[in-house]
Amino acid sequence: MVDYTIARFKKGSKKFEVLVDPDKALEYKLGRRKDFTDVLVFDEIYSDANKGLRTSRSDLMEVFGTTDIQKIAERIVKEGDLQIKAEQRRKLIEEKKKQIVSFISRYCVDARTNAPIPPIRIESILDEAGVKIDPFRSIEEQINDILGEVSKIIPIKRQMSILSIKVPAIYVGKAYGYLKNTGDLLNEEWLNDGSLQATVSIPSGLKVEFIEKLGRITNGTAYVEIIGEKTI
Repeated sequence: MVDYTIARFKKGSKKFEVLVDPDKALEYKLGRRKDFTDVLVFDEIYSDANKGLRTSRSDLMEVFGTTDIQKIAERIVKEGDLQIKAEQRRKLIEEKKKQIVSFISRYCVDARTNAPIPPIRIESILDEAGVKIDPFRSIEEQINDILGEVSKIIPIKRQMSILSIKVPAIYVGKAYGYLKNTGDLLNEEWLNDGSLQATVSIPSGLKVEFIEKLGRITNGTAYVEIIGEKTI
């Protein structure tokens, strides 16, 4: 028996469905698979796949501007709704949840103390708040709704820390790349003795880790001062 699922695309009152391989279609929709080969199980576009009702060529031309089944199917999978198995959904939600926990721990702090929130605490809050995570929406698309739910449990805010940093000349080579890759280098000034004076903006949730790692890179000789906090 052929294993398949349905991908569905709606335009006004018109509905278009294709039968696709569950795993390959999911990989394609998530961008993990670039080749559409073997994603489509049957070379047909349906108005109702369960009833076996095929879509008319005129409807295909009207909505997609073509009758090429492969091109239409690619768009249906990419832009439409894909039915997925319960196990697939569970794994996707767990992956997205980890990304959301990482995002919150980096960019958010406890509004009462300005302290970072440990990832394990964030996981607990997400569960306690009953947050619904959409596995197909980006973090940016759903983070405001999620933070709204989290705020019912703990006051939270998105915040960036502005740091003033001075790195001795002997360690500039090692430290400069770290500064650029970890935060936004707002300005930099090379002093006469070869040392670096810089202002860096980083997610507040990372500031403790950032300062500790910069200390290791510079053998404890870097000067770091928190000169501001910016809510975003």
